[in-house]
Amino acid sequence: MKNENLSPNQKAVRRLLKNKPALFGLALIVVSVLVAIFGYVLAPDATPDANDQLPTIALKNPNFTVKILKMRKNREIEQPNIVSKLLFGAPSTFDFLPINAYEIRNDSLFVEKYAGENPENGKLLRGRTVGFSIGKIADTRQVEKQISNKTYWLGTDNFGRDTLSRLILGVRISLLVGLIAVLISLTIGITVGAVAGYFGGRTDDVLMLLMNTIWSIPTILLVFAIVLAFGRGIGVIFLAVGLTMWVDVARLVRGQVLSLKQISFVEAAQSMGFSTSRILAWHILPNILGPVMVVAASNFATAILIESGLSYLGFGIQPPTPSWGTMLNENYGYAIGGKPFLAFIPAFAIMFMVLAFNLVGNGFRDALDVKSQD
Repeated sequence: MKNENLSPNQKAVRRLLKNKPALFGLALIVVSVLVAIFGYVLAPDATPDANDQLPTIALKNPNFTVKILKMRKNREIEQPNIVSKLLFGAPSTFDFLPINAYEIRNDSLFVEKYAGENPENGKLLRGRTVGFSIGKIADTRQVEKQISNKTYWLGTDNFGRDTLSRLILGVRISLLVGLIAVLISLTIGITVGAVAGYFGGRTDDVLMLLMNTIWSIPTILLVFAIVLAFGRGIGVIFLAVGLTMWVDVARLVRGQVLSLKQISFVEAAQSMGFSTSRILAWHILPNILGPVMVVAASNFATAILIESGLSYLGFGIQPPTPSWGTMLNENYGYAIGGKPFLAFIPAFAIMFMVLAFNLVGNGFRDALDVKSQD
């Protein structure tokens, strides 16, 4: 198909598909969304909030492997349905004990609790043992099911929790905060900007005064004020981040509406007696979706940074809910204490997620630029 026969939208898509950095960012976002949806399926620790703590193996380096003894809990653990497992995880029916070595004596299994690396390659060295009956001595397959090697690919944190699992579940918080914050900012920003730009006059003056007032308040201070006023719940975080970003959208929409309302197709709709809401919704807003998409992508990245900063400072997502900012808060002291990976892992995750949305935003901007050469 010749280029001149393509519609403006097809040309924009074509330019976007040629933008390799934007495609990389888009691919990273798609992978992150899938990880967020199936987080509890992918995470090695599928307990709620990946909060299974094994203090004896705290602060272990990436690729750390240890023998784990599974012992069924002596109480009944109610298991949720499949949907609840996918959304919130499920409590484990086992207690887990890291061990150095084990030995079968008569009809009992004896294990040596983990207390550092065992130089004797699995032999019982000390008297600190735990024993319980496993039935007939010939049934060694039962022991094999109870004891297995477990590898912590990204190591463990200071509570002995699996860093990889918490990193995976932290994607949910970042994307969820970004999504809801952007939806809030778009809803308020588009409404205020469209009304100010379309009606003009005193309405525009009042709304511009409101926008400039909010604009003058430092973002982080406004977020702090909202969080301190309404508490530190996750819903308040969504609201606080969203309420700090709508001004960017409103100013953009106002400018676009001011220019579009003078165009002939809008004047024609007005002369036909269409209502103001119909003209805005069906004739003006569809023509400014491009710039709005660009600022939405930028705001998504900003929302992730704000949430991470709040959690890092202790005003955001509260433990034990896994958040990349919370992980930084818990582990930043180890960056110079011989365990830098504990701080670097969530920091790099934040960096790549913000980079992905900025690349996509830049890609949208270039693709929607009518002056671009195909």
